Amino acid sequence: MIIIADSSALVAVSTCQALGLLDALFGTVLVPTAVYDEVCAPGKPQSEALKSYLSGKVRSIDMSQQRLHKTAGLGKGELEAMLLYKSVSANVLLIDDQRAKKSAFANGLETMGSLGLLLLAKDEGLLTEITPRVRLLEHSNAYLNPLLIEQVLQRAGE
Repeated sequence: MIIIADSSALVAVSTCQALGLLDALFGTVLVPTAVYDEVCAPGKPQSEALKSYLSGKVRSIDMSQQRLHKTAGLGKGELEAMLLYKSVSANVLLIDDQRAKKSAFANGLETMGSLGLLLLAKDEGLLTEITPRVRLLEHSNAYLNPLLIEQVLQRAGE
């Protein structure tokens, strides 16, 4: 399976020390150049960990081939991630931004957020609990809707 990651979700996954779950659950993890540039910029949260993790996982995208609709207001990383998804026939787009998720859905892309990744990892037996990792996210710069966090923890039985 192939998962394409967008910036904010990738930083969140790194923040909660779960990058290895991407490989374990999906096998192939790819990011477009714009996402790599965003998350690996000097001084960005998790930039060093992500620079190391993303080695060999970065792909260039030709933006002139854009065939997406309902993309107003999206950033270059989000657009490139969606185009990469389509170009490699990926299975999942890892993305946390709600506006970008709506656009991905409108373009027929399957999405999962960082909290969904943690739930899947627990369901697959890779994690025994997700609460400690969710708490790491809550105490970081990542914004996650408190109601969503509550629902995810309930779903996880925690």
